[in-house]
Amino acid sequence: MVTYLLVAATVFVSWRAFGDRKLLERLILWPPAISRHGQYDRLLTHGFIHADLQHLLFNMITLFFFGRAIEPVFVGRIGQLGFALFYLSAIVVAIMPTYFRHQRDAGYRSLGASGAVSAVLFSFILFAPWSLIFVLFLPVPAIVYAALYVGYSIWMDRRGTDNVNHSAHLWGAAYGVLFTVMMEPRVASTFLARLLSPSF
Repeated sequence: MVTYLLVAATVFVSWRAFGDRKLLERLILWPPAISRHGQYDRLLTHGFIHADLQHLLFNMITLFFFGRAIEPVFVGRIGQLGFALFYLSAIVVAIMPTYFRHQRDAGYRSLGASGAVSAVLFSFILFAPWSLIFVLFLPVPAIVYAALYVGYSIWMDRRGTDNVNHSAHLWGAAYGVLFTVMMEPRVASTFLARLLSPSF
């Protein structure tokens, strides 16, 4: 239920912002608006808007499938509100390093749910490291995808040659792992056991 609500809210707000430049500019992460005007809500609202339809679809399809898979696990331990707070806090945590790095950069902007979606995805990978994730219609074991994802994000973050916030991807993934292990410490040993016993 929470996953559906998060997807619906994000699609609705993103769709509205596609046709309303003023709304987009108010919700986007623009560091000076936070440091100069105290608009701290931007640390959260930027996760509900997207650059274009492709950006929105990629994030929401990922959230839909993996969010539904892990939501029952979270709900069984911390309830529906707990799962919602996990996702919302992941938006904020994932963007914080970016905010501090660009705190005085008036030309910097960031938007999208990728950081929180990464948290959901990597939480799922902890529970099912050998499940298959389809990348461009090719089945890839989740743990292999995770390694490639982290490596690529680190490489691209250092290059800084595109308009994608790879730092948010990395911090979101790390937060997803940390939050999940803190919520259910046994998942760490279970993950290692499953990692050493590949099954497809």
